[in-house]
Amino acid sequence: MSAALIGSHATIPTRAQRAVEVSARPSGRLRLTRRGRVVFTTLAAIPLVIAVAVVGLSAGGAAANNASGGVSFTYVTVDPGESLWQLAESIAPDADPRDVIAEIMNLNQLSTAGVEPGQRLAIPQRYAAE
Repeated sequence: MSAALIGSHATIPTRAQRAVEVSARPSGRLRLTRRGRVVFTTLAAIPLVIAVAVVGLSAGGAAANNASGGVSFTYVTVDPGESLWQLAESIAPDADPRDVIAEIMNLNQLSTAGVEPGQRLAIPQRYAAE
């Protein structure tokens, strides 16, 4: 060996030191504690609980819509160029058109007062007899 290597502080690890270094490395397997498993399971279950809640709430609305049972409605078809205001005035000339429009929109679950030609709309029973 040369004198430069003998005087340096570099040491060559022994076989036993290398074995300790290898065993000190973490293994490739993930180990969860009990608390970790509980947290992981809870996080995985949250989307399932939300999905069940959404489906449950959606089904409740459908059941409420079918609660009318054997009630029949009178339908009118929107003519080209006809608005809900004109329709409300024609089916209930003595009533306030704003109230009639609100009832028609609620009954037909319309989000806006815009209607399309050929669209069928259910009319509230009290205006259908007039």
